[in-house]
Amino acid sequence: MTLPEGNFTSGARLYRTRCALCHTIEPGGGHKSGPNLHGLFGKRAGSSPGYTATQAVIDKNVIWTEETLDTFLENPKVYIPGTKMVFAGFKKPQLRADIITFLKEASK
Repeated sequence: MTLPEGNFTSGARLYRTRCALCHTIEPGGGHKSGPNLHGLFGKRAGSSPGYTATQAVIDKNVIWTEETLDTFLENPKVYIPGTKMVFAGFKKPQLRADIITFLKEASK
């Protein structure tokens, strides 16, 4: 699946309004109800030091890439049944592309 081209500014707005309540993204930032997302790409789900992930997330054994994150963000509870993430997902591919573009840049 090819993602549409993402928009960083739109992704930043989405992060602030939909993600920041539960996640931080700055280097060395603490965890909230969800893990810090800094360095997300290339990382195994459920492997953030100091964050207790559900066994379902650990057992999924997924490495976060644009593609896996796109699938997860469409419907987290379908992609990883048993996740404690309460967010219902971004149904529109463009919104997922925008948030992924933001996360890739902001989590370097």
